[in-house]
Amino acid sequence: MEKKFYLEILHVDKKTGARYGILHTPHGDCEVPMFMPVGTLATVKTLSPEEIKSLGAGVILANTYHLYLRPGSDIVKKAGGVQKFMNYDGPMLTDSGGFQVFSLAKKRDIDEEGVTFSSHLDGTKIKFTPEKVIQIEEDIGADIIMSFDECIPYPVSYEYAKESTLRTLRWAKRGKDAHKRKDQALFGIVQGGEFEDLRKMACETLTSYNFDGYSIGGTSIGEPKDVCFKMIEYATKYLPFDKPRYLMGVGSIDYLLKGIALGVDMFDCVLPTRLARHGALMTSHGRVNIKDAKYKEDFTPLDDECDCYCCKNYTKAYLRHLYVCDESFGKRLMSIHNIRFLIHLMEEARNAIKEDRFEEFMNETLKKFNDERGF
Repeated sequence: MEKKFYLEILHVDKKTGARYGILHTPHGDCEVPMFMPVGTLATVKTLSPEEIKSLGAGVILANTYHLYLRPGSDIVKKAGGVQKFMNYDGPMLTDSGGFQVFSLAKKRDIDEEGVTFSSHLDGTKIKFTPEKVIQIEEDIGADIIMSFDECIPYPVSYEYAKESTLRTLRWAKRGKDAHKRKDQALFGIVQGGEFEDLRKMACETLTSYNFDGYSIGGTSIGEPKDVCFKMIEYATKYLPFDKPRYLMGVGSIDYLLKGIALGVDMFDCVLPTRLARHGALMTSHGRVNIKDAKYKEDFTPLDDECDCYCCKNYTKAYLRHLYVCDESFGKRLMSIHNIRFLIHLMEEARNAIKEDRFEEFMNETLKKFNDERGF
């Protein structure tokens, strides 16, 4: 019997409207709201799939653009799909590659059919159309896949945003018509820039196509925080209650908590592993830059309130030593901690929602981490 994909909302916080529920997928169920670690090339950098699962991760991401280039989506298909290829037995999601096309390709040509660009690896000319992207994602085989879209830069004129949003909506319809695999959930992506009427139009149009879920795109790309939060609100207020809502590319504490308060269920970002590789740690006592000399003789755990493998077994002095010596084990340990930190934050957020105290939890947490970097 085919396993269905659906979101089961179990509780809504009385003050904020933040949602707690269960996301049911063919590869298992996950509680929401949730943070999803990013495994761009079918691997979360420096960590094994078993370690990711042990940290409490549910859905993890792989990247359509990068897997298409290496090893090739045909290879992933022959392996039996991305889960078998990388030996991860939980749910997975692939983005459409749209953001990478627009951020990595030095030159690109957009027309009604799609986008022509050069590979960032060797300069090979490639054309992505909505239909081609869906085919690639079906070959990769994740539980959740994204429509192809243009990630609108910031700032742009209203005219540019409108033209781009309308084209993205046409692409969404074409991609949905091309999607054949019934064991995959296809999400539409809400664009529209900073303009509420365009976000509303995108939501209403995508909803009429009855996607399995909805992603909020074009945020956290350089716009001020207040503009980003308005973009999120302009989307969630017009999206259906019973479908999952996914805010793409967000991983800092303030964006996560504000997003939850605005009704978002799913988040992803490379932030925790990227910070870890540069020696920056998220802790319950604030930011720790492990390269600082003051940690040279600090034989205490990184975070005495954290239950991760790193914090239970190693000291700041040892982590600093590994970082200074550029040892890969240090990057692994710090990545384990940062990912676990955000997953634990989501666990606390879910408990607060269930107890109708999310607003208090959010405010207390943001006050504790009052940092302009949004840590």
